[in-house]
Amino acid sequence: MTLLALGINHKTAPVALREKVAFTPDSLVSALSSLKKQEGVSESVIVSTCNRTEVYVNGAFDSCESILKWLAQFHHVDEQLIGEHSYQFSQDEAIRHIMRVAAGLDSLILGEPQILGQVKQAFNDARHSGTVSAEFERLFQHTFSVAKKVRTDTDIGANAVSVAFAAVQLAKHIFSALPKRSVLLVGAGETIELVAQHLKEQGVKQLHVANRTVARAQTLAEKLDANVLTLAQVPEQLHNFDIVISSTASQLPLIGKGMVEGALKQRRNMPMFLVDLAVPRDIESQVNELGDAYLYTVDDLQHIVEQNLASREEAAQEAEQIITGQVETYLSWQQSQQSIDLVKQFRERGTSQRDELVAKALLQLEEGKASQDVVKELAYKLTNSLMHGPTRILREAAATSDSSLKQWLSDSLELDSQSNQRQE
Repeated sequence: MTLLALGINHKTAPVALREKVAFTPDSLVSALSSLKKQEGVSESVIVSTCNRTEVYVNGAFDSCESILKWLAQFHHVDEQLIGEHSYQFSQDEAIRHIMRVAAGLDSLILGEPQILGQVKQAFNDARHSGTVSAEFERLFQHTFSVAKKVRTDTDIGANAVSVAFAAVQLAKHIFSALPKRSVLLVGAGETIELVAQHLKEQGVKQLHVANRTVARAQTLAEKLDANVLTLAQVPEQLHNFDIVISSTASQLPLIGKGMVEGALKQRRNMPMFLVDLAVPRDIESQVNELGDAYLYTVDDLQHIVEQNLASREEAAQEAEQIITGQVETYLSWQQSQQSIDLVKQFRERGTSQRDELVAKALLQLEEGKASQDVVKELAYKLTNSLMHGPTRILREAAATSDSSLKQWLSDSLELDSQSNQRQE
């Protein structure tokens, strides 16, 4: 059996091609069913996200050629085109790859945690489709434990590497009980939506969205279960918010020093955390002159992100060492299983030979043959049957003068190798 991995990702293929070979939840079920019918495929798992499509198969293969052809035919995409933008791994390199993917080491954002959940979902989908057996069950469960170990034993996911996430992480430093804080989001674009998602993940419930176009604010607010304000309402409502995060396309600041100063007086100097993710600025820089206002700009956050990326690179080196050790651990288990299978086969064959000869002997006794002759014949045939294989190997070892093999056979069969050497 050979383990193969075939895939394309953000490093090897443009978005247009990645879109063509991506699997939707509906198409994934039929894809797994189709892949299961391919000659040589014993097990399969398909991982499909916005940044990668990967097919893992276990079976009788020499290369990924047939899997590449299947992927091209399933999506009606030119096989050569996929081949030019794909990567292929087999055996231990395929094991290493899936562990790196699950641990976030192969992601667009180094160490991002979502990929582990996506790989788990892919595995569960395959298991429910009946394309997972013992080998993949062990491999993927081991992979999940490795990914968890990487995240526990290194700082690969400890630091923010996007300005949106960095803004939320900073807010946690200012306010320890973040879920209890009220937040005003100014703007309704992608950046604000990403910030909002991070805030929701942290348990924040009091969210308000203010935007020049109220309809867009309403659309975002519905996703977040948030309230809506117009920009005109911001000055009179500002004092109600502990955290203000702004990202609009305005050419002039929307929140000035005087507005914040008035809000702080109404808050009786309770601190206010403000983040300006806009270029040009949405919040006047003079706000930083106010004692209880903590203002961070996109440049401040970008500097934090760059430091954190460097920290993640160091953690990634530690993670690679963990994965190297865990690949070896898995391969050792795999080899031990193969040894167990060989022992099982050997014992089963011996038992079968014994049972067959005993049955013949009993039949001879029923037919009236002398018991002494039956026992002698049984012993003779059983001895010959069990000794045939080892005898052949011993002769081959002697013929090739393979001393190490002869020594190993002597030890295995409990022979007196010293006596043999004296006779020689």
